Amino acid sequence: MDFELTDEQQLVRETARAFTENEIVPRARQNDRDEHFDLELVAKLAQQGYLGAIVPSQYGGAGLDYLTYGLIVEEIGRGDSLVCSAIVRWGTEEQKERYLPKLCSGEWLGCFGLTEPDTGSDAANQRTRAKQTDSGWVINGAKMWISMGTHAKLALIFAQTDPEKAHKGLACFLVETDGNNGYQPQEIHGKLGLHGSDTAAISLSDCEVGEDAMLGEVGDGFKIAMTSLESGRYSVAAGCVGICQGCVDYSVQYAKERQQFGRPIASFQLVQAMLADMKVETDAARMLVYRAGYLKDTGQPNSTETSVAKLYATEAANRCATTAIQVLGGSGYVDDHPVERYFRDVRVTTLYEGTSQIQKLIIGRALTGINALVPS
Repeated sequence: MDFELTDEQQLVRETARAFTENEIVPRARQNDRDEHFDLELVAKLAQQGYLGAIVPSQYGGAGLDYLTYGLIVEEIGRGDSLVCSAIVRWGTEEQKERYLPKLCSGEWLGCFGLTEPDTGSDAANQRTRAKQTDSGWVINGAKMWISMGTHAKLALIFAQTDPEKAHKGLACFLVETDGNNGYQPQEIHGKLGLHGSDTAAISLSDCEVGEDAMLGEVGDGFKIAMTSLESGRYSVAAGCVGICQGCVDYSVQYAKERQQFGRPIASFQLVQAMLADMKVETDAARMLVYRAGYLKDTGQPNSTETSVAKLYATEAANRCATTAIQVLGGSGYVDDHPVERYFRDVRVTTLYEGTSQIQKLIIGRALTGINALVPS
């Protein structure tokens, strides 16, 4: 693997970094305080081509490779490619042409409706039901912790069509939410972090969709969910590298400016040790993300490597955020400085797109050939 970035990749990274400094950073604290989902910022992200970074250009995307996409996500934070990646891989030509340009342009936002109130890591055990009718399907059930569920114009909803078939009965539906009375989202408040994001509980009550709304076929639902989550894990890992780097940069800057005992605290050995720990964690996480992106771009198997990157980067970001607060001391405990927001926001990354424990089981299965996820 060549670790040297191309001129194009360096330009993309520098552009994303400048966008973050000019557009995201000035809004971040107030959006967090107000619990404001910033649609204006979403529109700016779309204008930059970031919402459809990995979508082929023929469908309105930027057509970037995964490594370059990872560089963008590292700079701007966690991206959400679950909906687009699912449609790109599993959609019919008609579905791609209908939905991808709207999602890439930001005209529509999408959400990924897999998690349920009683179903998290056991994704195959969907309680939501889909019943076939003369004109299509009727969906009933509930979804929980759905990112952008309130503002989404398109929802990927996973539902069981035949409980006796278990995961072979799962299907995925493209649900257009505008004017659909069967789709009722409710915004979730009181979260530890991600105050500026849209997180919703969704009620599906006699939600009607046409026959052409199914993504793939009956029985493909579980495969669609797992392949989409794999793409999402890569995004989460890359975003966490950005959090790690943010912790390093801010801690170094603060430590060089903060004076104690007549000199900068950066001159103290134990402060330098904390900075060094964060630097090592950041570099290691970045290399694991680069490896996963390289394998994706070269068409090689990468499920295990993506899980390794997601596991390490998310846990490293949590450690870096904790350490950054320690470097800043009391100043790190208030939102005058960004590290307390990093601490709150990054905590959830070890939970969604597969918990750290699930990633360990995926890695363990690859090592031993034994699936510990299946009860004996």
